[in-house]
Amino acid sequence: MREIGGHSHGHGPVAIPAAEARRARTVLAILVVPLLIATIVGLVALWPRGDTQIGSVPLTADGATFERGVVTDVPGTAGGEIVVEVATGEHAGREVSVQVPPEVLADGVEVGDEVRMLYVAHAAATGSPFVFVDFVRDVPVALLAALYVLVVALVARWRGLAAILGLGASLVVVGVFIIPALTQGTSPLLVALVGSSAMMFLAVYLAHGISIRTTTALLGTFAGLAITTLLGWWGIGAGNLVGNGSEEAYMAFTTFSGVSLSALLLCGIVIAGLGALNDVTITQASAVWELHATDPSAGRASVFGSAMRIGRDHIASTVYTLAFAYVGTSLPLLMVGAIYDRTLLDFLMSGEIVEEVVRTLVSSIGLVLAIPATTAISALLVGRAAARARLALAEPS
Repeated sequence: MREIGGHSHGHGPVAIPAAEARRARTVLAILVVPLLIATIVGLVALWPRGDTQIGSVPLTADGATFERGVVTDVPGTAGGEIVVEVATGEHAGREVSVQVPPEVLADGVEVGDEVRMLYVAHAAATGSPFVFVDFVRDVPVALLAALYVLVVALVARWRGLAAILGLGASLVVVGVFIIPALTQGTSPLLVALVGSSAMMFLAVYLAHGISIRTTTALLGTFAGLAITTLLGWWGIGAGNLVGNGSEEAYMAFTTFSGVSLSALLLCGIVIAGLGALNDVTITQASAVWELHATDPSAGRASVFGSAMRIGRDHIASTVYTLAFAYVGTSLPLLMVGAIYDRTLLDFLMSGEIVEEVVRTLVSSIGLVLAIPATTAISALLVGRAAARARLALAEPS
């Protein structure tokens, strides 16, 4: 017996016989290497070339500039203006009146707040040439990011930092491949599948290391991803979901010629489920290998059953995880939609709500089914070794 460098969801290395480890690695390599090759081929074939339109649209018209300043006075909400000392541009050092939307004033603007403004020179003749754009929040967000990294490093140590590195690498895939490819009109489904695959290889192996358990979890993630994709494709088609349930979707349709909003919706569903999928598959792969290490004589059916008892607890929490996430991010939409006189079913089936209902259901089904899929893959890998162990125990000494 020797220890292999098996990284898991909160566990250390597990002692696995050398012969069994070699067999498991061989089987996993046969399954995973073709997926890796297909991902690389897909990235090369779909890689955005030429004009991607990224950064091609100016934010301001001619003669308009963005400036920063500090609020020095808030006279009141009635006039819709505040007093700001300009910190940049040709008017730096001057105090000017700045028009502010009523919802911003209602939420509270305080003296000392740093703001971004749009300066429109030709508007000076009819009123204040400065218009509120947004608050400057670089420092607090940077502090939160630093605190996040510090907390992860203190609690999870190098494993946590590796996970952050994996997250960063995955976001690079989004920025340099997925979004540019979508702007060029490439099939959203193909972009989602190839991009998600690349993100998973980077995130899983950077965060957890290359090992038997993490590779098993990766296969389980691919199984869940396939289920999510198929169900999403069917749900969008059967439900006649157009994908125009948000203002941003309409903007994408008018900005990028030939884009299919329903295909874009499917792309979003696939990508949205990746993080939670990886969480449950890593946990289940770890559970199987830990159980096997505790009792090498247990058969694959026994190991599968024991691991699924753990998985059922995870399923119980998964059922509401995505639903709560949606409710939390969509409270304004739910509040506005709830004021209309209609039945609950009509409310849930309205265009702006039903997309998220389908997204939540499809992603949740994919998550739930990924648990037995990962458990079965892991149990099959340990099955032969368990059988050999039982035979060895049965032989007379």
